[in-house]
Amino acid sequence: ASRRAAALTVVALSQGVGLLLALGIVAATRTAPPPSEDLVLGVAAGISGVIGLVAFYRGMAVGSISIIAPISALGALVPLGVDLAAGRAPGPLALTGMVVALAGAGLAARAPGPASRRGVGLALVAALGFGGFFVLLGEAAAESALWGLTSARLGSVPLALAAVLVVGPGVAMAGRTVAMVCAAGVLDASANMLFALGTQHGLVSVVAVLGSLYPVVTVALAGAVLGERLSRLQAAGAALALGGVVLIAVG
Repeated sequence: ASRRAAALTVVALSQGVGLLLALGIVAATRTAPPPSEDLVLGVAAGISGVIGLVAFYRGMAVGSISIIAPISALGALVPLGVDLAAGRAPGPLALTGMVVALAGAGLAARAPGPASRRGVGLALVAALGFGGFFVLLGEAAAESALWGLTSARLGSVPLALAAVLVVGPGVAMAGRTVAMVCAAGVLDASANMLFALGTQHGLVSVVAVLGSLYPVVTVALAGAVLGERLSRLQAAGAALALGGVVLIAVG
């Protein structure tokens, strides 16, 4: 969809769909809101997440999806770093995984052409945005995963809409593109909800790393649907990046 319409518009619509879905579930279940501190953290998570999403979608629009997705998964290193700062040192496998993942990202980033290089830069911005989202949403969902998701969307949607108004990208979309964006919004909100639930039962760093295996699906679909092909070096780099994520989770 981000190749058929402006990335900002795609993000704003998909996040809006997620907000409507979350509010609908809150209303149907009559879930009581958590403390205001959790709501603030959720809003901050949404802001970090939407910055990551804009960079991610724009990166996929100008570069190879099979390269952008694995590099963006390095956002899982952010909660791991937070755990390190808090004195929760990972095991040797996790540390090895960090090195492997970074090396893989470097190989995958060896893409020819200025558009591809720009896509890699955007993927790194996406990784930072996603990493901040993981950490903040984990804290915001301590008492209620549903409100963690809702507050995150309350932070992301206004920012995305404001960006659309300021930047002024085209807002026109074909019916099929609108349907794809709405589906992406539902899938994105569902994944965030499952992540928030996961953080209530395990370390945020571990849940974030496992959640960051999403490029496996993304890369597979990019090859099957869009016919993307990587050089052997790039394919090896993407595989190493994902392998490093797996080592971090195991460690």
